[in-house]
Amino acid sequence: MPSEVSKPYVSETQASELLGRVFGLAVSRLSPLPSYDDQNFHAVVPGRGEFIVKVTNTEDSCNAELLEAQTRSMMYLQEQGLPVPTPLLTRDGDIMSLQSIDCGSGYSKYMVRVLTYLPGTPIAKIPSSPQILYEAGRSAATLDKVLQGFEHPSLQSLHRKNFIWSLSSIPLLESYLDALGQEPTIRVVKEVIQQFRDKIQPKLEVFRKCINHGDFNDHNVLIEAEARSPQRYRISGILDFGDMSYGCYVFEVAICIMYMMIESEEPLSVGGHVLAGYESVVPLIPEERDALFLLVLSRFCQSLVMAHHSVTLQPANEEYLMITARTGWKHLLRLWEMGREAVEQLWFGTASSYQTGERP
Repeated sequence: MPSEVSKPYVSETQASELLGRVFGLAVSRLSPLPSYDDQNFHAVVPGRGEFIVKVTNTEDSCNAELLEAQTRSMMYLQEQGLPVPTPLLTRDGDIMSLQSIDCGSGYSKYMVRVLTYLPGTPIAKIPSSPQILYEAGRSAATLDKVLQGFEHPSLQSLHRKNFIWSLSSIPLLESYLDALGQEPTIRVVKEVIQQFRDKIQPKLEVFRKCINHGDFNDHNVLIEAEARSPQRYRISGILDFGDMSYGCYVFEVAICIMYMMIESEEPLSVGGHVLAGYESVVPLIPEERDALFLLVLSRFCQSLVMAHHSVTLQPANEEYLMITARTGWKHLLRLWEMGREAVEQLWFGTASSYQTGERP
């Protein structure tokens, strides 16, 4: 987990100079964007358009192969018709550049990329509908399926052993539980971790493998109203590939369900619509469906525990880091209290209604 020291704090003046020198961009406006452990800017370049500038934390900047795998995957997905950002090449024709920058405590090396800007509004900012949730699930599955056809030497770096954001790493959360302090919900988190050990780990070899986006959340998915039907939306952008890793199809849909619940006015019903969209492209096998409820709980625990831990490292970034926690604890406890059988009945019933043509 990147530390406070490794998160970049590049000034707008430094960023503007770097963009001109390395990428040949004369920026007229540069605005900081919220971020987890990297640093992002929105750049406006007269005559060239808008771009996103990503300055990667020092820890991940040391792994050029991993960053190349993420960036090459984005390029491949865009070639296959998916709405993802792609890199602007440097003056030297590279997809990224390792720069030595003094952020106030001496020089450190940060990998810098400039990505195309995609239009749209994050799902988190619009009241979600069954149609939006279905499209989110369908897009997540399409991404997973399309990436099965991608080959590149750098992809071996996506085998990220003990990566804390992989759903296979849930037991590693025990090392971070101190961050919860006296939080009364710690008992539920411990129970979920134990159930993961007992019920999920023995089945991991059965789950079908794929490359996961890994952070298919309501702030990383952009939507736009369809021109001919303003009440319907299309996915216009899929952002932030920093958590990519080799995982399983069922991991992706569990992650998507969990995050789409966060801002929903009807969070308990979210799972069925997302699952229906996902299974319209990649139907789950019985063992994967059996694990879905517990995997959604596991992702809630993962996100909430790591948010609390990150705040201890980046207290100034607490507002952004705790976005999920505002409603996440409530959703986790509600699912836990309802239990697997009741939740599955709701989710699977909704998903099956799509198959019979009785869409809600």
